[in-house]
Amino acid sequence: MARELHDVVTHGMGLIAVKAGVANHIAEARPEEARQALRVIETASRDALAEMRRLLDMLRQDSAPDTDLTQPGIGGFQDLAEHVRAAGVEVELTVSGEYDLPEALQLTVYRIVQEALTNVVKHAAPTRCRATVDITTHQVSIQVTDDGASRPPPRPGSGGHGLVGMRERVAMYGGTFTAGPRPEGGFAVTATLPRPHGGVR
Repeated sequence: MARELHDVVTHGMGLIAVKAGVANHIAEARPEEARQALRVIETASRDALAEMRRLLDMLRQDSAPDTDLTQPGIGGFQDLAEHVRAAGVEVELTVSGEYDLPEALQLTVYRIVQEALTNVVKHAAPTRCRATVDITTHQVSIQVTDDGASRPPPRPGSGGHGLVGMRERVAMYGGTFTAGPRPEGGFAVTATLPRPHGGVR
């Protein structure tokens, strides 16, 4: 639950902080761009509040039976990419494979991609980013790379809760995780998660 709250809050607040800074900087010179930044802030804040309400409903012992507790999954990648594009990152998103994943694994994959993209927004925007998710009968492979950073990347071993959370999510499935600067510039996050029972559920 702590990882869920972290991912929801940091993704939403990360986008809001970036676009608020942009709006403040260009408000007088480019008012239409500032209004667009405010629209992104409005959407990001509403989405974050909706997810936080969902998490709080899960914590309540007396949640109503008809409460919508739908978890985000692979179907939410396109909306996620649009949010990141609105924050100034050019995203190329590719999802390959035609196998259904268990809901818990879908949530894990979604959160890893979400956190990796949030870090790109916070540490490298504006930049280009590629996110690939390859699903086979035996595993899910994730790679998120960006072309360059506007500020120094995290020092090895100094990652915040985001990198720790991604590593913990991968470890729960006995997978592998790496994150660090790329030799050609930019940053890369890669994760491989074995599928439970090695088949479709």
